[in-house]
Amino acid sequence: MTIRLLLAEDQELVRTALRALLDLEDDFEVVAAVGRGDQVVEAAREHRPDVALLDIEMPGLDGLAAAAVLAQQAPDCRVVILTTFGRAGYLRRAMEAGALGFVVKDAPAEVLADAIRRVAAGERVVDPELAAATLAAGASPLTARERDVLDASRSGAGVAEIAAKLYLSEGTVRNYFSSAIAKTGTRNRTEALRTADERGWL
Repeated sequence: MTIRLLLAEDQELVRTALRALLDLEDDFEVVAAVGRGDQVVEAAREHRPDVALLDIEMPGLDGLAAAAVLAQQAPDCRVVILTTFGRAGYLRRAMEAGALGFVVKDAPAEVLADAIRRVAAGERVVDPELAAATLAAGASPLTARERDVLDASRSGAGVAEIAAKLYLSEGTVRNYFSSAIAKTGTRNRTEALRTADERGWL
């Protein structure tokens, strides 16, 4: 049986290399390859893949959000998150979004191929060490709004700009920053953003 694949990766060189690698497998057929997260659902509807390989960091919609939308709108398409970032928080969020597989990009080609076949068969595939780290790390302590405020600060935006963007008062934004800083055990919002990123909470 041929496993039909959808590949979503924003870096063209990586996307092309992955496609060539996957096409070497006799039982794989890459039926679609897109460079944006907001193109994933449309491509899945059009090409009806069995498995979608999604990068996490993509324009339009990140891979974790795209996985959640796929679970709702194309439930027959199983998801493998393929990422550079083997972070416990990302794995937890991927599983919550409905992904069955989580593979880091530096894994050997045969590991990726095996993960795709197992996910296509309905199995869950996660690196054991990463799974253990995820259990040890626990869930993110940040609320959705705290994550929004931290994420909005990436560009160096000030409190007033973030407040306008998120339709919040400046005092509320400051409160969310204070709370996020306390929960991450850091000294300022820059450190809180970095820590939350490193733990895969954003």
